[in-house]
Amino acid sequence: MEVKLLSGALGAEIRGINLKDSSKENWEVINNLMLEHKVLFFRDQDITCDEQINLAKKFGPLEKHVYVKSLKDYPEIIRIIKGADEKHQWGETWHTDVSYNPKPTKVIILRSRKIPPVGGDTMFSNMEIAYQTLDEEIKKKIEGKKAIHSSLGAAAFVDKYTEMEGNGNLDEYSNEHPIVRTHPETKKKILYVNSMYTKRIIDMDKKESDEILKKIFEHQERLDFTCRFKWTENAVAIWDNRSTQHQGLTDFFPGRGLGHERIMDRIAIQGDNPK
Repeated sequence: MEVKLLSGALGAEIRGINLKDSSKENWEVINNLMLEHKVLFFRDQDITCDEQINLAKKFGPLEKHVYVKSLKDYPEIIRIIKGADEKHQWGETWHTDVSYNPKPTKVIILRSRKIPPVGGDTMFSNMEIAYQTLDEEIKKKIEGKKAIHSSLGAAAFVDKYTEMEGNGNLDEYSNEHPIVRTHPETKKKILYVNSMYTKRIIDMDKKESDEILKKIFEHQERLDFTCRFKWTENAVAIWDNRSTQHQGLTDFFPGRGLGHERIMDRIAIQGDNPK
């Protein structure tokens, strides 16, 4: 097995592991590597939908997205499609997946099916380091505090993406989580807010809440906390959604001849109540 670091902050490209093998032994190796590096990348993994599901189930119960329609024969899989003429793609700003759920996603397994010749890389950021390096005054102000995370409603997930289809649910809802959560496996502290879904700090004046969150969001987006992955077809990313944020880069400019289709298959594993 070969482990190649993508940056000093997080991320590793792994060679010598076959993701068709969903045995307990293989999963334990993958899980330990994920806990260490936060996000893992595997190239040339021509896995089937069933094989992707079998591996995902080793991490825990699979979840269905609250707003987006899944594949007909595989309700556990969302096919993320960016049309050739679209300038936007799903997940194009920094976020932690479904942080608005009472039990936000634990792990994501994303498999590439069709990749443009240029554009559409994904960036990841380490929220353990973000907490460790946060200004001490801000740490004191948010200690013990919780924040509201909003689902934004179905429109945010389907309306501006021509190839993404809703499942019929139109309700918007929210949940509250600790601003600083403790990872249930590593016991490390994580800065658990994000600019997409986190709306306000509970029991704090709105103006102060807005100011603190703005400073935290800017801090979270520091480039030295990140790594960047250039996709190839049949590549798979497995990441710890609890301790990271990510965004898909929208460097697609049809007017410059960079209008390309991009197709990915996503499986999410249900997490726990953040504490």
